[in-house]
This record gives sequence, structure tokens and C-alpha cells, in this order.
Amino acid sequence: MTRAERREQLVDVARALFAERGLEGTSVEEIAIHAQVSKPVVYEHFGGKEGLYAVVVDREVRQLHEAIAGAITRPGTDPRSLIELGTMALLDYIEENTDGFRIISRDSSPYTQGGSYQTILSSIASRVEGLLAAQFSHRGFDPEIAPLYSQMLVGLVALAGQWWVDNRDVTRLAKREVATHLVNLTWNGMRQLNPHPELRLPDGQN
Repeated sequence: MTRAERREQLVDVARALFAERGLEGTSVEEIAIHAQVSKPVVYEHFGGKEGLYAVVVDREVRQLHEAIAGAITRPGTDPRSLIELGTMALLDYIEENTDGFRIISRDSSPYTQGGSYQTILSSIASRVEGLLAAQFSHRGFDPEIAPLYSQMLVGLVALAGQWWVDNRDVTRLAKREVATHLVNLTWNGMRQLNPHPELRLPDGQN
């Protein structure tokens, strides 16, 4: 193999191991054995498993961020379609890159420099915030609460996606079916929002 080909092979091997066992559960020796190389080859390319892990995570983070950001920033798209596009973009990534999703949604490491799953969600929520603020103003809601609702909306989709990837074999729910139910809850729930909501707790309870 060329040096570049060997590097890509190590990334692919490590990606599968990190998805199965996590960073702490994976050793340089295991990576070397699966790649059929000696341990010094891994150190030569990445300086150790932490450097290799950082490359794997940064690639996955960038790929997911670009996919979702591209889906929800299409000009001239109505709010419901944006929710559908963003939801499908996340589920597409989960379906096509299950190992990568398991890594970035589960592990948090100081060795990664390109962000994390949480930073992706925060970035997406910031984009959604502007869309919600405009809709809230149009419908007589306080636009200052848009950041809260954007976090709730993105968190709902993200957690449901994580549940789906962990339970696909049990539930047998297809990707489009999951997206349909997510959009049903988020969109129809938003359409029925009360501009002045109140809790119905008994008096005296905080």
C-alpha cells in the first residue's frame, strides 16, 4: 500500500473498533492486528490511538454537519419542509454511517479538535432559532423564546434518531416511517402552540 492508502485503511479499521468498543476499550495492538500491521505503523501515522480517534471523529462530525446544514439552508423552503429535510438528513446519516454515529453520539474526548455531536446539535439549533423567531413574530409569539424551542426541536429529533439506531432490529421501523412520526409530532405540535402557556399543577407546587 502507499502511505495514503495505509492511512485510510487504519482509519477504517479503527472506526469499526471504536464504534464497537469505544475509545477506552480499543487498544493500539487491536488496531494493528485487525489492520495486519505492526504497532509502530499505527504510531508512525497517528502518534497513538488518541490521534487516530481524533481523525475518525473529526471526519464524522464534518460529514454530519455538512449534511444537515445543507438540508436546512435551502433558500425558499417553507418551515415544514425544512423540518422534514433536516430530519431526513440526520436519519440518512445514521443509516449510512451507523458506526460513525455510534462514535460521535456516545463518546466525548479531549483529543478531538473539530467539535462533537453536541456542538453539531448546538450549531443546528442556532440555525433553526432564526427560522422559529421569524415564525413566532408572524404568529404573535415572543421571538425571544425561539432559542428554547429550537433546542427542544433539535433535541427531540436527535434523541429519537439515537433511539432508532439502537432499536432498529427490534422495532423494525423504516427510516421514512420514523421521519414521518417525528415531523408529525414536531410540526403539528408547533401549529397548536399556545402563545401564553401555563402549567396546570395544583396550587402550592413549584
